[in-house]
Amino acid sequence: MTLLTVSRTDNPSGTPSPTIVAGQIVRRLRQAQDWQIEIDHILESFARGFGGHRTILFRLRDLPGQGFAQSIAAYWVDPKIDAFAAPPTTINQALVESDPLLERLAEEGRQGKIFAGLTRDLTGFLRNDFEQQHIKSFLSVAVSAHGHLWGTLAVNDCIVERNWTDDEIAALEIIAAALGDAVERSLSEYHVSEIIRRTMLQASLDAIMVVDETGSIIEFNPAAEKMFGWTRDEVLGKDLLDTVIPTYYRKGYNNGAEYLAGRGSPMVGHRLETVTQNAAGEIIPIELTANEMRLADRRLILGSIRDLREKHHAEEEINRQREKLHQNEKMAAMGSLLAGVSHELNNPLAVVVAQSTLLHEFAPDPQTKLRAEKVRAAAERCGRIVKSFLGMVRLHPTARSETDLNQVIRAALEVTAYGARSSGISIDTDLAPGPLSVMADADHMTQVAANFLVNSQHALAAASDLRSIKVRTFRNADGSAGFSVEDSGPGIAEAIRDRIFESYFTTKPVGVGTGIGLSISKAIVDRHNGKIWFEPVEPAGARFVVELPPMGTGHSAVMESVPKSSGLRHAVIIDDEPDVAGSLSDILELMGVKARIVSTWDSDAEALLDQPVDIIFSDLRMPDRSGITIFREIVGKQPDMAQRFVLVTGDLIGAKAELEQLPPNLKPHILEKPFSTFDVRSALSAVSDQVADNE
Repeated sequence: MTLLTVSRTDNPSGTPSPTIVAGQIVRRLRQAQDWQIEIDHILESFARGFGGHRTILFRLRDLPGQGFAQSIAAYWVDPKIDAFAAPPTTINQALVESDPLLERLAEEGRQGKIFAGLTRDLTGFLRNDFEQQHIKSFLSVAVSAHGHLWGTLAVNDCIVERNWTDDEIAALEIIAAALGDAVERSLSEYHVSEIIRRTMLQASLDAIMVVDETGSIIEFNPAAEKMFGWTRDEVLGKDLLDTVIPTYYRKGYNNGAEYLAGRGSPMVGHRLETVTQNAAGEIIPIELTANEMRLADRRLILGSIRDLREKHHAEEEINRQREKLHQNEKMAAMGSLLAGVSHELNNPLAVVVAQSTLLHEFAPDPQTKLRAEKVRAAAERCGRIVKSFLGMVRLHPTARSETDLNQVIRAALEVTAYGARSSGISIDTDLAPGPLSVMADADHMTQVAANFLVNSQHALAAASDLRSIKVRTFRNADGSAGFSVEDSGPGIAEAIRDRIFESYFTTKPVGVGTGIGLSISKAIVDRHNGKIWFEPVEPAGARFVVELPPMGTGHSAVMESVPKSSGLRHAVIIDDEPDVAGSLSDILELMGVKARIVSTWDSDAEALLDQPVDIIFSDLRMPDRSGITIFREIVGKQPDMAQRFVLVTGDLIGAKAELEQLPPNLKPHILEKPFSTFDVRSALSAVSDQVADNE
């Protein structure tokens, strides 16, 4: 084969010389992280710079059982010849061994020799193959990597026969050598590790920063840009001390190197929680993992930084929810405890109220009547206090009915009276005249008023001068009504006034308040479609106001009426407490109703004994069975007795769930303990009226 050395035809005007093209390609390969991404552009630039029509990068591989095979790694073809020129051919070891020219060229390629010439000077397989590809002249050089033949780089002219110049051959050798270097880099473990490291650095969700021994920042990944607010270009080369170190930690250090040697030294090799500072000066809690790297004679510190703001917010929310659950559990436990306490207290209170009422009725002289009335009034007050406490701690849905706000305030004052008296706090009341009726849940409104009163007592605890609370009820011109509680304490600082209705926000000392009183009060008022707000009092003090919407038409003021005679004559009292049953029997007998007491319930037949029964009074809570169970047994056999059945209980709120399970047309009447003669007479009238309506 003849190697041609005659000069090639001149390049078209303006086309860069092969040497310039080679320099451009070498520079591009050195800058590329992956040569395979750039190869198509390189082959096109290479062909156009050489005035060729096709460039090919061949790859030599050792295939199992087949020996070496030449495959096409990449190629570019001029669109002008693409329509008629066949694509490059793959050559395997068997074909090489069967063709003397191919066998010789394979050996020369391993020696790094150049293969150049004209197609008409070839013989055998190559001539036929090149003619099919319309190749007129060709030039190829070996590409070596890691000291071995990796492949060949070739350029073809498919239009004219041409001789390749020394400059062109040298330029092609330069390109092949640069391509071999790029292949070596891509195949080396270091290069693979570098790509992996760079990808991990860019994709990391944690901020990663590298600082050198002088304290200068030399690496800053995208997550760090997001966390700190600086771009990588802005922060590279800047001193650690002037950027991410909080201002109050910079004292005593002149630069980042001194800081790393001082306060930063114990952090290296450990994971710890600390704080950092972003571009806006905001202090950020972080988890820092700092490790030392040695690179030749350099000492680098790599910091992996995790933003803990979301974690801390989540922990705070978990703690708030846990505290809320704890408070709810305490309230539920207190409700259960008070339910038992109310039952135990209301039974003897019922006896005291009943017996003092009877004593008052039959007292032989005015002085005894007066004493009996005092005993009865005190016992009834005890009963109201127990009921108010129970209503506040029992968790039950809002059940609105016509409610006198004046009575709500009186109930709240009774509950909180001891705390005020023992602290030397005076309470002035200014209640609107007559009943102040609204549609509200009396228990819930009592809880709101009591919360206001307790908060005022706490606010006045440390006051040295006048301690006073003013309670007022009012009716507005539009029919809305409400109440206010005002104290002469220190008031509420303006900075926290917007937060006083937040859950668990409190200014009280630990152990004094939980921070849920006002938030619960606001929730209660909101459920009533009302308004609740705070007003400062001059010169000092605080006023909390509740306003509820006006009642709809058709509602009138609550008027007490004297119950008429019931017409009932025979009663059965089912109660395991003989004193309570006896007191109720005495009151019924006073009203002309003969009562028979059943202390143990076995069956309705045995208890009723086929005797005439106009009304049945049954205690709700008894050891053997409940009043609801007895009611079901009796009504199951005698449905008409449902309207003549009265449940006696000291915990009506606790009994609501059981009562709601009964059919609407089969619900018993209720008599709350402690009961007075008026309460018993009202129960008799209710039964008598219902019986009369159904006859």
